Amino acid sequence: MKVIASHNGLEATQLTWQLLLKKTLLLDACVEGVTLVEDDPDEHTVGYGGLPDEQGEVTLDAAVMDGRTHRGGSIIGLREVRHVSKLALRLMKESRRVMLQGDGACEFARACGFPQENLLTDKARKLWRLWKRTYQSNMEWLPPPADEETEGLMKILNRFYQHPAGTVHLAGQDERGDLACVTSTSGHCFKTKGRVGDSPIFGAGLYVDNDKGTCGSLGHGEANLLNCSSFLAVHLMGQGMSPRDAGMEAMQQAARHAPPFEVDALGRPNFHLQLYLLAKDGSHAGVCMRGDWKFSVTDQNGTRHETCEPLFRAD
Repeated sequence: MKVIASHNGLEATQLTWQLLLKKTLLLDACVEGVTLVEDDPDEHTVGYGGLPDEQGEVTLDAAVMDGRTHRGGSIIGLREVRHVSKLALRLMKESRRVMLQGDGACEFARACGFPQENLLTDKARKLWRLWKRTYQSNMEWLPPPADEETEGLMKILNRFYQHPAGTVHLAGQDERGDLACVTSTSGHCFKTKGRVGDSPIFGAGLYVDNDKGTCGSLGHGEANLLNCSSFLAVHLMGQGMSPRDAGMEAMQQAARHAPPFEVDALGRPNFHLQLYLLAKDGSHAGVCMRGDWKFSVTDQNGTRHETCEPLFRAD
């Protein structure tokens, strides 16, 4: 057995592992792990506490995929319901459909009895208002006050300026060798209303083939969508590549196809992208476009962070 996740899923991998030891169904256990992150108000990229779009509305996306049945469920643009990954699982289990978005997703959540609530926490609201007063300063809004609260919020906001994307991805393999994965997100912070990233899209934000492996992503969703990175990486593992080599090949493809407005002076992509890979034989890897990123692992050796291997290292 093994569970891997993005850097923010350390406790989620541990919970999933514990549930697998109790013989919980693999995908159900993975979703429970992700739900732990969706419930964290200090995780501003997922679920309750996620940062809103440019108009101040929190919308959530998620997808689940089961390697054993090769079925999945995807929810896009969900409002006022924090457990979007659980809703994606319900869609997979109860419906012939694979994807629901917007009003249809919200109606399905109400029909399933999911509680409605305001997902915009006070802290997320303050970050959104501060973004408007800095990003749009001297256009519509006056600059924010120079006080201690603003200073603390600016430190958080600056991290999102550098890395606007945020997601949790988790994948697991049970004792039978079956594979499953889940991805959940509130999307790019302060995104254009209606923007959809890679997280709820099969083959981009996540993919699993029970005979080959699974892959999921975090980072610049547009690059991932245009290169179907998760599908490509799983396909390459099926051809015999290791998780590390398959991930690097997918990264290289995304780098080759980077548009001129998304490369630096050396022609390298200036965006961040991470892939988390788990092969059928139980081997795993985390790779990234650049930077010092971690990912989470729980297996018989315990729970830990490991380091993603970058395609482009620091100068």
